[in-house]
Amino acid sequence: MVMSSESSPSQLPTRSPLQNSDYGCAVPKSNRLFGTDGIRGKAGQLLTPALAMQVGFWAGTVLKQETGQTGTLMMGQDSRCSSDMLAMSLTSGLTAAGLDVWNMGLCPTPAVAYLTHHTEALGGVMISASHNPPEDNGIKFFGADGSKLSLKIQQMIEDHLHFSDTESSISSDSVWGHHHARPDLTQVYLESLQEPFNAKLNLQGMKIVLDLAWGAATQLAPKLFQRMGADVICLHEKPDGTRINVNCGSTHLDSLKTAVALHEADVGFAFDGDADRVLAIDNTGRTVDGDYILYLWGQHLKQAGQLPDSKIVATVMSNLGFERAWEKQGGQLVRADVGDQYVHAEMLNHNAMLGGEQSGHILCRHYDIGGDGLQTALHIAAIVKQSGVTLHELVESSFVTYPQILKNVRVEDRDRRCHWQTCEPLQNAIAKAEAAMGDQGRILVRASGTEPLIRVMLEAADFDMVHHWCDYLVGVVNQYLVT
Repeated sequence: MVMSSESSPSQLPTRSPLQNSDYGCAVPKSNRLFGTDGIRGKAGQLLTPALAMQVGFWAGTVLKQETGQTGTLMMGQDSRCSSDMLAMSLTSGLTAAGLDVWNMGLCPTPAVAYLTHHTEALGGVMISASHNPPEDNGIKFFGADGSKLSLKIQQMIEDHLHFSDTESSISSDSVWGHHHARPDLTQVYLESLQEPFNAKLNLQGMKIVLDLAWGAATQLAPKLFQRMGADVICLHEKPDGTRINVNCGSTHLDSLKTAVALHEADVGFAFDGDADRVLAIDNTGRTVDGDYILYLWGQHLKQAGQLPDSKIVATVMSNLGFERAWEKQGGQLVRADVGDQYVHAEMLNHNAMLGGEQSGHILCRHYDIGGDGLQTALHIAAIVKQSGVTLHELVESSFVTYPQILKNVRVEDRDRRCHWQTCEPLQNAIAKAEAAMGDQGRILVRASGTEPLIRVMLEAADFDMVHHWCDYLVGVVNQYLVT
């Protein structure tokens, strides 16, 4: 909303942005704002200053109500051009709700989760759209323990956004919170990553390439690996909100592969925009995804007696080759829905200490609650160093993946996307493909929780079979959900 020259700077919106198209984000009450990873969308369309202010106010109000106390909320952001705007707007709402905000500025999402967990903060908030393109942004909250807010708390915040009047809830005798710039706290987080090694790890002699994706890892990841003794080469190493994730980072590995070959490096690591996930490139240029990372880290923990029941939690996306190889090791693979909050929930249900996603979002409860790309990269580097062999040799001796194809189909219509299971032609097509593949393959169709996409994934021992049926199902999605 544009404020007129007659408006007072202290005025707050009188109508919910969810009910007023003047705010540029008229969201029907039937649509949920919170997805699998907070609120995410186009900055300036869904994510406006007005919406962010009200999200901050109601999040602060609900957290105070649920905990019965006031206090501090940790805040961080990635490098996106819209992150400052959203940070200021969220801070306005949070301080209006009576919370103090400790703003760390540019930092990885795991830094916010860690410091929320290890201080007396009531919660935390990260402004980032993770691996999404620069024009997107997001708001994700953490509870006092550093884990994502429960669905119950998210729904309470959302109910207020849809049905409550913000202005009438703020009175002139309110106790206002304060904003504090705390970039110094990122060093506390950095030291926590080094601490588990107790100065026993020295990466001297290792040449490591880091693709920092112009994002949240730019200031901390090089320091971490340099402190551990590695020779570090950095790509996309400055915070740049116009280029975050563009042809770089964990979703675009070509430049990292080129750099690893050019510098004859031991390993390369690619982070996403908020550095909660990482993928690796071995010394031959081979991609080492989350399945391989889980297998190698799982073996390491198992040998150290730190993996109860040899159990790992992965997702429905993890490769069958990984599952069957881990079972041959005497281990058990538990599958969760896609999303780190679901992985975390299954880890708690099964008392598992290690879990993660094929995309490189890895959780190890020995160190903290959430996924952490920097932590994961450091541990994989340590495993390579301590093994005395190359990462390529470690991967070669682990397992062979089944051919797997994942194709994304953009479906802008939210109702069709969210209710794809009711599309009878698609259900019939899936049944036909499953019958043809039998027990030789696996099909997974799902709606993305963070992007307007239907994801179609197939895997089987035979690549031609995978390719044929994937193309067939993608064609059906395009025919009945897109057009």
